[in-house]
Amino acid sequence: MRRRWLLGGAIALLVLSNAAAAVVWRALIRSALATEWLARLRGLAGELRSGEYRLSPALGSGQILETIAAGRVATWEVALPEGFNAVQIGERLAQAGLVDFDAWLAAVRDPTLATALGVEGGTLEGYLFPETYRLPRGLAAPQVAKLMVEQFHAIWQPIAPLATERGLSMREVVTLASIIEKESGVPEERPLIASVFQNRLARRMRLESDPTVIYGIPDFDGNLRRRDLENTENPYNTYRISALPPGPIASPGAEALRAVLEPAQSDYLYFVSRNDGTHIFSRTYREHVIAVNEFQKRRRAVQ
Repeated sequence: MRRRWLLGGAIALLVLSNAAAAVVWRALIRSALATEWLARLRGLAGELRSGEYRLSPALGSGQILETIAAGRVATWEVALPEGFNAVQIGERLAQAGLVDFDAWLAAVRDPTLATALGVEGGTLEGYLFPETYRLPRGLAAPQVAKLMVEQFHAIWQPIAPLATERGLSMREVVTLASIIEKESGVPEERPLIASVFQNRLARRMRLESDPTVIYGIPDFDGNLRRRDLENTENPYNTYRISALPPGPIASPGAEALRAVLEPAQSDYLYFVSRNDGTHIFSRTYREHVIAVNEFQKRRRAVQ
């Protein structure tokens, strides 16, 4: 048995890498020998499970043994917001000590795992559902990814018939929803933004979405330049392709997914930020130019 203890007040965190022994740290029990015999008497000596446990000296030896035998391991909360991509999710999980970052990237980019988990495309990008999770340490990266994809499926299954009715594949819905998620500053605008993109696609107009371009730039430094918008080598450059990008650019939430399938009814083709999280929507390019000039000038005046 390997034991690691982290003390915080009266609480000890026990890590067992081996379930062969029943001796628990002396600070938590009065007699290691008595506890070992108690484990044998209750038939728990061979049932102790590896993991991290929050244990208090206030617990009796029997309660400690039952906690470990039941595998009631400590869990850690991690919040993954809508619009995070797979790399950002991996960084947050790694910071919490829940996955190895390199192992995470290998898992989410593994086409075999994507197929096994029932998602379309060669990676798990877009299917790692944004949620607040409570996870134990020690899970392999594919296991953590599987939990998130299962949550995606739980949201997807009720709306899948709507996708079929609209003639959209899972990947098309998730890809467009991911763009909507990145473009939306306030939740109530998602259906309107969805309508703009769908109106543009129906007219074979380019989406011209900055977040897609940024996704396709390795090591993006925070500054989107004209040469980036003119780059024909970037497959995610929707200023150059008249279609959806090759795949999702982030993890959309339930409302963004539904916005794709239930967009607002509009004839808008453009939108520009008001610089407060909301957008002004336009039907014609002329209206859009006026709005762009107004809000760009206002932003420069503020700066």
